[in-house]
Amino acid sequence: MAQSDLLVASWCKSVKSLPANYIMPPELRTTDFSVSKDIPVLDLEQDSGNGRSTLVQQIIKASEEFGAFQVINHGVSDDLMHETMRVYEEFFSMPVDDHESLLSDDFFKSVRFYTSGYSYANEEVHLWKDSLKHPACAHPLDAVVQGWPNKPERYRDVITKYSVEVNKLNHRILDLICEGLGLEHGFFRGELSKVMGMVINNYPPCPEPSLALGLHAHCDPYTLTLIQQQVYGLQIKKRGQWIGVDPIANAFIIMIPYQLQVISNGKLSSCEHRGVTNSDTARISIVTFCGPSDESIIGPAEELVSASNPPRFKTYKCSDFLMNYLDHLSKRKLSNETALGPYLL
Repeated sequence: MAQSDLLVASWCKSVKSLPANYIMPPELRTTDFSVSKDIPVLDLEQDSGNGRSTLVQQIIKASEEFGAFQVINHGVSDDLMHETMRVYEEFFSMPVDDHESLLSDDFFKSVRFYTSGYSYANEEVHLWKDSLKHPACAHPLDAVVQGWPNKPERYRDVITKYSVEVNKLNHRILDLICEGLGLEHGFFRGELSKVMGMVINNYPPCPEPSLALGLHAHCDPYTLTLIQQQVYGLQIKKRGQWIGVDPIANAFIIMIPYQLQVISNGKLSSCEHRGVTNSDTARISIVTFCGPSDESIIGPAEELVSASNPPRFKTYKCSDFLMNYLDHLSKRKLSNETALGPYLL
């Protein structure tokens, strides 16, 4: 079967029930959750003047309690966010032939259009989604853009602008976190946020959403993750319970990944999350992330370690962490224990 025929969007409209190879085991189904309005919504307009210290405290508290928060008045224009979402709606609705050259089941390919998860061919049960992945905002940016999709025609122009603006927001959030942790200004700039990429997930309407899953539960291996969504479908785990993230117009969801948990010596919590489906409305999530270079050495920041607060994690090379992470991801054995366990002291 051609890879284009495997894309969920290419055949889902013709089925009335979920194919057997998309039915998740009972323990992975999404029946027990609630949509929460408790996840903090923070106004970044407060980051100057008298409100800055309060904002910093709110970010740290949310990162400790939820590992996530939403931000408004963040500097990325509403028009650009809307136009970016429209570009991806158009991308996923175009004939597959227009994207034939992007289709790949090779996880390590830098630009690829694919279905389900790590590797479709090696999965027993598939995820109800199609995805596009590519690098973003590297230097020089022009070299990165050459590998991006060239359809829709405005894709490269719009996504270049979006990539640049979201990268500014990445650094803005990291600087606030840096301040809240008591680290030297600019601590997260340079090698710790050198790699930037985008993963755009398309979840078509699903005939039996209670049996399916759009994205397996996991924490991200990056330094910071930003998500734009306009349709409900993102859930995070707090104290063993799944809660739904209520979408807010023109907001970004900020998530704490593993690297930030380690650098903070466990003060901040990485956010375990998953994606669910619905039967009525297609959902697109635009995920932008920044992370360390492969050669970066990661460990608890020296400023956060003391006799009364000893290091909780070993120091490691980022590439070694990622290989361990991907190995367990490919075997569907990824968890906090398998990802962070080898690095605990």
